[in-house]
Amino acid sequence: MSDCIFCDIVASQQESTIIFTNDAVIVIRDIHPKAPIHLLVISKKHVPSLNTLADADHEIVTSMIFAARDVSALQGVKGYKLVCNVGREGGQIIDHLHMHVLGGWTSGERKTADV
Repeated sequence: MSDCIFCDIVASQQESTIIFTNDAVIVIRDIHPKAPIHLLVISKKHVPSLNTLADADHEIVTSMIFAARDVSALQGVKGYKLVCNVGREGGQIIDHLHMHVLGGWTSGERKTADV
């Protein structure tokens, strides 16, 4: 997909801090973190949003959730939020399926973040 920053990251045409990768997803650090730990779990397949997933794509979301779980554990994050913004009205800025992993707060900190 041309003009998609996440496609460029997946294709190694854009620099990013890669935390994890497998056949279905790539996990990077968010360049504008909204939490002490803010990671992006990005589908390697270009899908604009959850609303445009085909029935055959159900494994993409499963892979994204498991990657979020596994990477959070590797980062030492015990509790986290998993956020997927859908459409402009839902706060989605980049038209490529991705999830935000937000965590790393101490027990007394406020745990809200707009992503």
